Amino acid sequence: MYLATTDAAAATTKLTRGRVAGPVLALGTVSLVTDISSEMVTAVLPLYFVLQLGLSPLQFGFLDGLYNGVTALVRLAGGHAADRGGRHKLVAGTGYALSALSRLGLLLAGGGTAGISAAIAADRIGKGVRTAPRDALISLSSPPDALGRAFGVHRAMDTTGALLGPLAAFALLWATADAYDAVFVVSFCVGLLGVLLLVAFVPGRAALGPVAAPATGPRVPLRSRIAEPLRDAAFRRIMAAAALLGAATIGDSFVYLLLQKQLDFAVRWFPLLPLGTAAVYLLLAVPAGRLGDRIGRRVPFLFGHAALLAAYVLLLVVGDGTVLLAGVLVLVGVFYAATDGVLMALAGPALPAARQASGMALLQTGQALSRLLAAAGFGAAWTLWGSRAALVIAVVVLAAALAGAAALLPRTERRSSWS
Repeated sequence: MYLATTDAAAATTKLTRGRVAGPVLALGTVSLVTDISSEMVTAVLPLYFVLQLGLSPLQFGFLDGLYNGVTALVRLAGGHAADRGGRHKLVAGTGYALSALSRLGLLLAGGGTAGISAAIAADRIGKGVRTAPRDALISLSSPPDALGRAFGVHRAMDTTGALLGPLAAFALLWATADAYDAVFVVSFCVGLLGVLLLVAFVPGRAALGPVAAPATGPRVPLRSRIAEPLRDAAFRRIMAAAALLGAATIGDSFVYLLLQKQLDFAVRWFPLLPLGTAAVYLLLAVPAGRLGDRIGRRVPFLFGHAALLAAYVLLLVVGDGTVLLAGVLVLVGVFYAATDGVLMALAGPALPAARQASGMALLQTGQALSRLLAAAGFGAAWTLWGSRAALVIAVVVLAAALAGAAALLPRTERRSSWS
């Protein structure tokens, strides 16, 4: 199987040298449309929860952790289901459809926190189900030495949607006098369009090469099959480093709430805050991916977290409104551009083709669980000791995590040798 995969990768390299493969562009288009839908909602949720529903930072921290961490088990199930029989497109499409339907759940929930939480959970389950199969399709359709560029192009297209989503939400709230229901309805319609684009234009796993036949011999328990990627030492180190850094990442929702608190601007401008981050991400995603292909993906990944650390420090020490706002949004954008797709490109070569989705699901699960702890911990610290003390703790924890990750990450990248 490994030799066949290597031959296929070599052939793909010849066909795609200097350009990005068609499946990557198709998946990028689906992600662009879907992100318009999701970011319309994401942009208004912190405002909706804290300023309209009156939730405390502790309550919002747990909900934000739910938003990012509820996907843990479904990521693993989604990755395993995709690898089993090569059903990457079907599993990803199911996740996209569930996320689209969750917008109707937000509409039906009214102002009830329980209903909103259930809708958010459904959206995150959909995201968890689709992310690993989607990233596996990107990895399988690209040569190993161009994975950074492939993921960079996909993330740039994805981020274009993240840029347009808050603009659409802002325009709708402005035109409808803060009618959140209008945002949820339009978000559902756009999300449904993303599902239709996936069905029509994204090739299935079988179109990218032969699917590994089911293994013969004694039946292996499901838990062992899901954890199989951890047999590779390099992948274990990558996963440990990502989880460590995730546990020190408080999330951009809290960053935006801190900006609003410190600068005290009108709440109607709040949905526009992600635009600065998304614009920087869009500009730098492809260059960061290409840089990782040239010098190794470890360096941009660590540099991105250093940029996030600098953003936290700015929130602590800078008082000027313009410098603080621009600096924080730029640094958070650099963080996402240098880490999101780069991490998947870093992990891809350590995984065999038959376990791409399962391995990426494990990696994403580790991040989701660690970010759940980070969001809940920061929300609790803010509630107990105030926002400034919580931010000081976040700076210290992220600095320590960055040092630990630098020691953990492999200094060389190689193809997995097991099948």
